[in-house]
Amino acid sequence: MSKYRHEYKYICSDTQLVLLRNRLEGLMEYDKYAGQDGTYMIRSLYFDDYLDSCLRDNINGTDPREKFRLRLYNGDASYIRLELKRKERGKTLKSSCRIDEELCEKMVRGVPLKMDAVDSKVYRKFCLMQHTRLLKPKVIVEYDRVPYVYRDGNVRVTFDRNIRSGAAIERFMEKNVITRPVMSCGQHVLEVKFDELIPDFIYSAIQIEKLQQTTYSKYYICRKYSLG
Repeated sequence: MSKYRHEYKYICSDTQLVLLRNRLEGLMEYDKYAGQDGTYMIRSLYFDDYLDSCLRDNINGTDPREKFRLRLYNGDASYIRLELKRKERGKTLKSSCRIDEELCEKMVRGVPLKMDAVDSKVYRKFCLMQHTRLLKPKVIVEYDRVPYVYRDGNVRVTFDRNIRSGAAIERFMEKNVITRPVMSCGQHVLEVKFDELIPDFIYSAIQIEKLQQTTYSKYYICRKYSLG
């Protein structure tokens, strides 16, 4: 059952990421889906309504707020998820369901969907928003993630490198899409996620000089670049 989780974000330099990886190597495990180098590529297609409400909510810091996205890994269109991410009182709740390539293609093209195509609350809510709020795909967000996990407390520490934005929405399911960087060279995002408590030894490991918490939103920064 999905539950609200703490989620903290930080902007990191190359040097800081190397230091953090060295500290975490003996404390946490790589996610089982990571490649031999401990990395996998994430590509998401974000949706917004006719008023760009999600974008405005990010700018205004609206609480609560929600965003729909399609997500695939390493450019593999054989496994696609529809996700709904909700932010409320500083915590996040992620709900999701799996969809097939045919349904994904319809979502990418903005084709009106049938409510009963997938037996999922997330999917039915997406359909409702599509029909009532004219929900449409807006931007591709892609990055390379190094994911560490610690089972007790469901703790995840991830390094998201080379964050980039793509406007060729219709190519979302292709192996490669054209993108452009959205952060300054050498800047990346550290995310720390956990249920109730984070173990002291992990908390201590990520305490490095000049590491400051941020409200960074990949969706917002990539939309900002795509609108420019």
